[in-house]
Amino acid sequence: MKTISVAHSPDADDIFMYYAIKFGWVTPNDAKFENIADDIETLNQATLKGDYDICAISFALYPFVKDDYALLKTAVSFGEGYGPKLIKRKGTKLKRNFKVALSGEFTTNALLFKIAYPDARITYMNFLDIEQAVINGDVDAGVLIHESILTYDDSLEVEKEMWDIWVELSGGDLPLPLGGMCIRRSIPLHAAIDYEDTLIKAVNVANKNRKVLAPMLLDKGLIRVDADTLDNYLDLYANDNSVQLSDIQYKALDKLFELGYKNGFYTELVKSQDFLIPSEYKELRQK
Repeated sequence: MKTISVAHSPDADDIFMYYAIKFGWVTPNDAKFENIADDIETLNQATLKGDYDICAISFALYPFVKDDYALLKTAVSFGEGYGPKLIKRKGTKLKRNFKVALSGEFTTNALLFKIAYPDARITYMNFLDIEQAVINGDVDAGVLIHESILTYDDSLEVEKEMWDIWVELSGGDLPLPLGGMCIRRSIPLHAAIDYEDTLIKAVNVANKNRKVLAPMLLDKGLIRVDADTLDNYLDLYANDNSVQLSDIQYKALDKLFELGYKNGFYTELVKSQDFLIPSEYKELRQK
């Protein structure tokens, strides 16, 4: 049986969406999924090198890997009135060229931040270290992602919501694209369709069985936060809108790619639906 590497981040929504497979509730045909958990920028960099068969990525990375990876339609995270937060120490005022910690060069929040704050001095670090770096004064500000947007220290305050930056840049009627998954193009199409179907089922099963799955993950120590924070976080990033990309989410992705292109971060304009797995092939093949 073929082993397929599936890499995801260790944050609560990715763990939640994947573990329906890990626990054996959903299984692919004729393949075994082997999961790897790592921080999102490490996964972005790994995708650039082609390390994994299926990998979670920041959506902002995708135009750089589109020739080698197809975009999956499931396990997606979007913000709807919320998202990463630019935080600073309470009572401080940021200068035009303030020093900021971001969670990675290819993250979506980094793309939006660079457009909004072109004069800021950027340093990259693991997302788990950003909050303490701001508290210690190593940087003037930092962009928090994942669960830390709910749990940051009382000595810190929000300078700007990345959601507000997105609204200003995009026009205000689209959800904020944050992360999704991609699959290696060298995988045979019929197998790629099956793997995507498996992941769609896994996310759907996890979402529908949240009251069972969430306590299991907490009991096994797989989640970094407590039960209440997990519940709040899953409300944000692992919900009905995570199961399969919708029309408005495609529009949001295209707007993100357009912003990156117009601001010189991408060399060509990418349309998200041009880079999906052609799942209709499965139906045609069966006729």
